[in-house]
Amino acid sequence: MKLHSYSSEGIVLARRNYGEADRILSLYTKNHGRVSLMAKGIRRPKSRKRGHLEIFSHICFQVTTGRGLDLMTEAEVIDDFKEIRKNLKKVSLAYYFCEVVGKITHEGETNERLFDLILENLERLKEEKELRNQRLDFILKLLTLLGYWPAGKQLLDIDNKLEEVIERQINSVRVGKKMLE
Repeated sequence: MKLHSYSSEGIVLARRNYGEADRILSLYTKNHGRVSLMAKGIRRPKSRKRGHLEIFSHICFQVTTGRGLDLMTEAEVIDDFKEIRKNLKKVSLAYYFCEVVGKITHEGETNERLFDLILENLERLKEEKELRNQRLDFILKLLTLLGYWPAGKQLLDIDNKLEEVIERQINSVRVGKKMLE
């Protein structure tokens, strides 16, 4: 049985425009895993939620369940990671994290440790200088956490293993690899 409404923390993984003023959001949440939600009227200039729902923002939100997609009713920014948004390479890596998580997870599969891993890496990215090492470390921890690689075992070609697991290429991989090397 589905809840009529719920609230949680989440990280915005992706968004796409829908209709004239709406947007469909993909979030990785602390309590519900990856979810897709409808944000009605968010693209209107007077929308109060507009600035809260940028990709890789950490938000607190409320949702009402609907017949189709659940509807986001409230959203408040916990951290918009403005320190990251000032640096193109860091923004690119944050987008990369979100894209990878969006492709490797399934709707509704809850994993609070994965939520914490994403959040820790976004926090670390604020100060990190070794972006390439952070990217590789994130992927290895992600693959290990989700059971695709044994803990403690060395992985020589992390990018190849990731593509093998998700069975497709990452769009932002050129940013994730080439730009950071």
